[in-house]
Amino acid sequence: MGPALSSIVSSLQRSGTWTNSLIAVLTLVGQQLFSSFTFRCPCQAGKNFYYGSAFLVIPALILLAAGYALRSQMWTISRDYCCQCAPPHRRIGLLERKLACLHFFSITGRALVAPLTWLVATLMTGTDYECAASEFATVDPYPVFNNISASKREEILAGFPCSQSAPSDMMLVRDEVVLLHRYQSQMLGWILITLATVLSLVSCCVVRCCSPLTPRQHCYWTTHLRKEKELFEQAAEQHARLLITQRLRKLFGFVPGSEDVKHIRIPSCQDWRDISAPSLLCVGEDLQGHYSFLGGQADEANEESTAGGIELKP
Repeated sequence: MGPALSSIVSSLQRSGTWTNSLIAVLTLVGQQLFSSFTFRCPCQAGKNFYYGSAFLVIPALILLAAGYALRSQMWTISRDYCCQCAPPHRRIGLLERKLACLHFFSITGRALVAPLTWLVATLMTGTDYECAASEFATVDPYPVFNNISASKREEILAGFPCSQSAPSDMMLVRDEVVLLHRYQSQMLGWILITLATVLSLVSCCVVRCCSPLTPRQHCYWTTHLRKEKELFEQAAEQHARLLITQRLRKLFGFVPGSEDVKHIRIPSCQDWRDISAPSLLCVGEDLQGHYSFLGGQADEANEESTAGGIELKP
């Protein structure tokens, strides 16, 4: 891979385009497989609409909820700026609230990729819409329905999505109704694509115009958030490993991986009871919270530690 191509790929990854494209492709493949193996229109009056609408809307709502739930930034924003159940620990300024709103709009845009892809793919296929709209088709121009009661007409229309359920003398009408529903479904799909594209463009323009940051500051801010997350995860992993190593040494007398173990400690019954009782993180007025299931050993470590932290022994 050449330097130019590597630079383009790296830029796409940082901007989120690579991730959004991958999510869209996976959603498209999942929709095709899901519809092929699970969608079976009941072809019964009173059930087609609910069945087709459920397959069209409910997966999109689930994907939208998952898009929000699987992003850790969403939980950070909701906890720091939206939750009123906890006492505030710091004063939040107007600039910080504006930046949080911009971050929320960015998260929403990425969370909408999967549900919009599902809706567009489903509408372009047309089978779900055909099933949901079959009972409401207008067949007044067809003389074959003139002497049929309303209940019987609904029953016949409900059977149109299933070719074997339609009477033989109405196959031509069925084909025309199916084509009409496919046309309506695909037109709705194109309208949804157009609206999503225009809304995305307008949102980007409004966000950039209303942002309190200059383009350079916005670039630095997004880079800062990404690097802060990466470095925090690395530091937290190393800190947790070193802290747990110290507490395991107090509990067993050695740490995993030691080759020259000359002394071991037999934990007492009280030690095992303390280990089995989990401790919560920084609850109440504690200045230094417990961070693991090693309850009693954590207390001992805190008692022996100084204000600066825990000394790491070789």
